[in-house]
Amino acid sequence: MKFAPKLIIGLGNPDKKYENTYHNVGHMLADYLSGEAMKSDTYMNESGRSVAKAMKKFGVKPENLLIVHDDSDIELGKYKFSFGRGAAGHHGVENIQATLKTNNFWRLRIGIRPAQKESGTRKKAEEFVLKKISPADKKLLEKVFEEIRAKLTSTK
Repeated sequence: MKFAPKLIIGLGNPDKKYENTYHNVGHMLADYLSGEAMKSDTYMNESGRSVAKAMKKFGVKPENLLIVHDDSDIELGKYKFSFGRGAAGHHGVENIQATLKTNNFWRLRIGIRPAQKESGTRKKAEEFVLKKISPADKKLLEKVFEEIRAKLTSTK
């Protein structure tokens, strides 16, 4: 399937208390792309309603949709594009799939998992997803956003 998104929606939570948290990197990328993407206007776990409304407004089919969200299974500084995959426990994506009754849409999964320390213990997602992003991590995310913008621009 050819990657040609016509609508890019960044997932996140709308409350001010969630700004600059790892769970809101979808919103952060939408802000970074300013005008080329939109932000969901519902809470993460209710994203399906917001996405369906935007798709109807812009007349976009699922295969031309790109959902941007955090992924706690991918290390910070990395990202993956995927199409037609399961939600892998991401409640926002689960809600979108249930609302649209399909998983045939594009996803951009931005890694937020902290690098594993020598101790080998892996942090649980709930230990870091709602924490404020550190200045060092914010710089790393900005580099990721630059790479993503270049990839999205090259598909137009």
